[in-house]
Amino acid sequence: MTAYSSASLKAELNERGWRLTPQRETILHIFQELPQGEHLSAEDLYQRLEERGEGISLSTIYRTLKLMARMGILRELDLGEGHKHYEINQPYPHHHHHLICIRCNETIEFKNESILKTGAKTAQKEGYHLLDCQLTIHGVCPKCQRSLIPV
Repeated sequence: MTAYSSASLKAELNERGWRLTPQRETILHIFQELPQGEHLSAEDLYQRLEERGEGISLSTIYRTLKLMARMGILRELDLGEGHKHYEINQPYPHHHHHLICIRCNETIEFKNESILKTGAKTAQKEGYHLLDCQLTIHGVCPKCQRSLIPV
């Protein structure tokens, strides 16, 4: 898995019979500029684009996010908020997993090479081309646990 540039995205889209539209390129750049650990929902992305004066419709954003996730450019995350979040799909050694509190939605990113190795080995054994391997653990953080205990 490699990090995507506009040129590599264009080449892969062309291979599949699609074009690198200005909207797709803009969305890729937004994700490339995100600080590590930041995830965006479609609505978050729409708001950022609006703030930058980019007139990209929400339906175009949803289609582009789904396309980029299927291509392995973005990781689609379920952070327990009822909608998907997305982040750039970083190659090793930036690959990470998520620990999420189901009460306050605090999200902690962590690395574990054995998870990625197991996923890659299983994909190879079954003849799959690995696009992403992620583990999401849902739990209750220490702060929320304390608030559950009667005083």
